[in-house]
Amino acid sequence: MKTFKIGGIHPDAAKLTAAQPIHIIDDPDVLTLMLGQSIGKPAKAVVKAGDIVAQGQLIAEADGVMSANVHAPRAGKVSKLAKVRNPQGYWSDAIIIDVDHTADPVEYVPMDAAEVEALDSGAIIDAIRRAGIVGMGGAAFPTAVKLTPPQGMVPDVLIINGAECEPYLTCDDRLMREEPDGIVRGAHLLMRAIGVSRCMIGIEHNKPEAISVMSQAAQAFEGIEVVTLKTKYPQGGEKQLITALTGREVPSGQLPVSVGAIVDNVATAFAVYEAVYLRKPLIERVLTVTGPDLDHPGNFRAPIGTALSHLINLAGGCPESAELKVVAGGPMMGRAVKDTDSPSVKATSGLLVLDGKAIERPAEQNCIRCGRCLNACPMGLEPYLFIAQARRQMWPEMKQNFVMDCIECGSCSWSCPAHKPLLDFIKLGKLEIRKRKL
Repeated sequence: MKTFKIGGIHPDAAKLTAAQPIHIIDDPDVLTLMLGQSIGKPAKAVVKAGDIVAQGQLIAEADGVMSANVHAPRAGKVSKLAKVRNPQGYWSDAIIIDVDHTADPVEYVPMDAAEVEALDSGAIIDAIRRAGIVGMGGAAFPTAVKLTPPQGMVPDVLIINGAECEPYLTCDDRLMREEPDGIVRGAHLLMRAIGVSRCMIGIEHNKPEAISVMSQAAQAFEGIEVVTLKTKYPQGGEKQLITALTGREVPSGQLPVSVGAIVDNVATAFAVYEAVYLRKPLIERVLTVTGPDLDHPGNFRAPIGTALSHLINLAGGCPESAELKVVAGGPMMGRAVKDTDSPSVKATSGLLVLDGKAIERPAEQNCIRCGRCLNACPMGLEPYLFIAQARRQMWPEMKQNFVMDCIECGSCSWSCPAHKPLLDFIKLGKLEIRKRKL
């Protein structure tokens, strides 16, 4: 089995929902579509209050290259354009749709295979751009932009990320087990879009069913290989995955394409399949709603814009007496949810509900110079040094010590016996460096 060379940890996988098939939820009454669905500029609304919209209709247009189109996940009426809180509590512009439950669902008829094969690279990338596809592993980088690398950088391998190393999350695992053909077809379209003849799909070895069905599906296309990865966190980190599968190291400050690799998530590949074969924009996704205190944790296919509270209720709801915390994503790299009435977005891979008292951070103690944070860091950095420098506001020194290379995986904080908030101070340092344009 392959893996990356430096660092890594082994947190409890806690895959409570691995055996739960994807459940297609009933449409909620209201959908709230954030205009900022990607890294970059928010889209511009092209509808107004009172407009009747069809399922899949463009409702907000990408504002420049680093932006993404937004479509109506379901038919309905635009009730208003308003500022709403995103899951982290910040106010953002959104389009709110009252869903029309009487409307007939759209049936997406697959394109003829010959028609798909006739598409050139530009046509595939244009379909991806029009569909509003972004990275669905959490980064939300516009996929069409990733497929058009800077001049002089030529990829020679496509990597599809099926590692899903984040504890608790199982949406990618279930998608691979239930939609392997669609993922592989999407991967082949991505290969054609960037002009490569080789694709490697990396899956951790704790997902044997996914490895089996994906390997079978991959036989339909030449050049696609499923590779078993060692179960180790953060195996799904972009740079760690490239190293594990190709042996190449992405230089400091460089993009994966600088070493000839383009990396996309399995959910992104499936969205590409739907966009091209079915002409279906990115209007829904599979996500995991889980946690030890939920009665019915599961994997749900839900329209983009569904209220997080609605999804949590589908999984059994939060006991009223419990002091629970909700995290968007997993426990290692996820972000605390400030408002559960906020909507899901294209990058929402899961919701984790945990007992607030059980996850309280222990009191910080003195560093004992044990070196565990160094051994855990998959980037070979010195987290203990960064926290000391951040507390002294030594921002230039932090940059000189390559803090900007940190992938914010949280391995250092997880491994620290002194309970130092290492990642918190690393994030602060990176924020200050960007703010000061150092």
